[in-house]
Amino acid sequence: MTIRLKALSVHLLTATGAVFAMLAMLEAVQAKWDMMFVWLVVAFAVDGIDGPLARRYDVKTNAAEFDGVIMDLIIDYMTYVFIPAYALFASGLLTGWTGWAAIIAITFTSALYYSDTRMKTKDNSFSGFPGCWNMAIIVIFATQPNHWVIMGVVAILAVGQFFPLKFIHPTRTVRWRMVSLPVALAWIGFAVWAAWGNFTVHPIAYFGLLATTAYLTFAGIAQQLTEARLVSKQRPPV
Repeated sequence: MTIRLKALSVHLLTATGAVFAMLAMLEAVQAKWDMMFVWLVVAFAVDGIDGPLARRYDVKTNAAEFDGVIMDLIIDYMTYVFIPAYALFASGLLTGWTGWAAIIAITFTSALYYSDTRMKTKDNSFSGFPGCWNMAIIVIFATQPNHWVIMGVVAILAVGQFFPLKFIHPTRTVRWRMVSLPVALAWIGFAVWAAWGNFTVHPIAYFGLLATTAYLTFAGIAQQLTEARLVSKQRPPV
């Protein structure tokens, strides 16, 4: 297979995310939340694979007629934001005005974040919560917290998209990648386990999902804090 065909194949792989988004939406409108999340996790896995392949085969040079970045953002908005927001609203976890407030906050702020040219840091991490509502909402489905807790989480994450806090990219953030990548793969496994069991499976699935989510949420902030301390130590005395 020529390098051009390999590069085109990467675009085709990325485009399958739109198919998985449609399959997830079809399950969502029937309130089959377990299968909806399974398809969203599959789309999440594809999103983690296609980036390294795109860089390996230099799709910007070898298949330049398609813009992989635009395609990726379109699919990410559907699978990371739009469908999970719908699920949160339609599931009944939030009722009345709280449901409306949540989906408006999620979709509106995420549209701004996804078009923000400052969303990536120099080390290929994300600046601010990277709009991964699929990850947040699957944890909400698994843990079933009080609706005011859900509203608090939604508010914090929506605003957190625009705070200068670092969130790692499991494959592109080099620092701690030997840990971050296996944790991200474990998160996928625990998420599928929890969703496939319709959120009624063994507690290990929940604890694993919570633990891996906590690492992926706070690893970048921990890196940021340690970097700030290192810089302060390196400054010459006044």
